[in-house]
Amino acid sequence: MRNKFGLSTYRIFFLVLLATTLVAYGQKEPQYTQYMYNIGSFNPAYVGTVESPEIIGLYRAQWIDVPGAPTTIRGGVNIPFSNEKMGLGFNVVNDELGPSTQTYFDVAYSYQIQLSSDTKLSFGINAGGSSLNVDYSKGTFELGSDPSLLGGNYSNFYPTVGAGLFMYHEEDWYLGVSVPNFLTNTLYNDEVATIVEDNMQFNAIGGYVFQLGDRTKFKPAFLVNYLQGSPVTVNLSANFQFLDALTVGGSYRFDNAVSGLAGLQISNAIFVGYAYDYSTNGLGEYSGGSHEAIVKFYIGRGGFGSGNKSKKKTKDTNIKGKQIDSPRFF
Repeated sequence: MRNKFGLSTYRIFFLVLLATTLVAYGQKEPQYTQYMYNIGSFNPAYVGTVESPEIIGLYRAQWIDVPGAPTTIRGGVNIPFSNEKMGLGFNVVNDELGPSTQTYFDVAYSYQIQLSSDTKLSFGINAGGSSLNVDYSKGTFELGSDPSLLGGNYSNFYPTVGAGLFMYHEEDWYLGVSVPNFLTNTLYNDEVATIVEDNMQFNAIGGYVFQLGDRTKFKPAFLVNYLQGSPVTVNLSANFQFLDALTVGGSYRFDNAVSGLAGLQISNAIFVGYAYDYSTNGLGEYSGGSHEAIVKFYIGRGGFGSGNKSKKKTKDTNIKGKQIDSPRFF
């Protein structure tokens, strides 16, 4: 990196990266390419709508080859209750960027009502907390006299409270809106107010599943993020599912990245997915892209503490001699 760009160029780039990202870092919402498999991380209303209890693990390494670039690790659980109305969710996320590390957790609760024979509306709330630590001893800064870079370490903890709505047809489509955290302006401090702001973020998500054949589906989807004081982020994706198990597709984040996605339902209990992002905003020239991997474990096919849900429609398919009970495509 140093030989390719020169030390001065790297320092300028790192400062710009640090400043622009930390200004919005208070949003506590990492960027995901496989958002369609990760809805419970930013919308609490989703947690009780799943067909069976889920455990999710996700790892994202952004802008490979750029020192100090973001990395994200997320662990989540979605648990539907046997009454098919309520659900619980748990999230733990560790997000690192240069000298800063943010760890947060939340507990989500959802309650859904039946709008028609196959359409439901779910309401969700989440509560938790987040800790932010900035270690200014990491890295070399050109602006060493900046008051915000003095003092060595800074750490703070603040609570989070959010809410969301999620409306869906049991097989075909879904729409959701959420605000992961209503508690803003809690991170201001004389030492860091110049670089850290905590603003409210709004999310909107949707998708539609087209049945192209007996075992082939097509799902376009979108995710829109708006952070107060920042430009709107628009993500569009399209995925094809073959044999109710193999998924391939692509995604585009406006003025940011183009992505390729692939996933496989290995068995009734395990789904794995991978995404590669190529930056279209100029960073593509300096980095090796971004990698994101997700794994989902399905605990049975029924609600928490119950047997199978007879109302949920799943399809058996045969992949290399194995019978797979395909879960819903969202």
